[in-house]
Amino acid sequence: MIRTVAAALFMTMGLSGAAFANPSTTDPAKVPAGTYVLDKQHASLTAKIVHMGFSHYTLRFDGLDGSFTYDPANWQATKLTFTVDPKSVDTRDSAFDKQISGYFEPEKYPTITFLSTAVQGGADGKGTVTGDLTFHGVTKPVTLDVTFDGAGHGIGPLGTRLGFSGSTQIKRSDFGLNGMILNQFTSDQIDLIFEVEFEKK
Repeated sequence: MIRTVAAALFMTMGLSGAAFANPSTTDPAKVPAGTYVLDKQHASLTAKIVHMGFSHYTLRFDGLDGSFTYDPANWQATKLTFTVDPKSVDTRDSAFDKQISGYFEPEKYPTITFLSTAVQGGADGKGTVTGDLTFHGVTKPVTLDVTFDGAGHGIGPLGTRLGFSGSTQIKRSDFGLNGMILNQFTSDQIDLIFEVEFEKK
């Protein structure tokens, strides 16, 4: 009997939690004003690069951080700051991780930074974020294709959580990542894919 009651309570809590987790709006004008910071436990950045024409080899960066201040009356003016630790490459092979991150010269260039300069979007939640990407000591303009997945209470009823998905493409040669090994074994184009959530401070 006790186990039955406990199971029922667990299911009820689970269902109510799921209700809280659903985004309540995808309209940027209805998102509360404030400062939002990256939820690092629910953020991913993956990179895909063609390896000798055989595969789109995929690796992940784990050291992510970011924030922005938001005004729903002027959301197009939002300024996003996002950083990546170039040493945080994760291929599930520590020796290979060190080899790849070595190409980025992390001791000399310890941070990859994206600073937004323009935000555009429509009623369907799809838009673009243009900004300056500083990578390997070179700064270039980059445009991200972004989908606003919605805003809501998230896990708890008191906070506000925002979700975004997106992608872009860059050329490693634009950022000085050349050399015999890279040129021989990998494509110049790199596909970047991100899934991120932000919480209101």
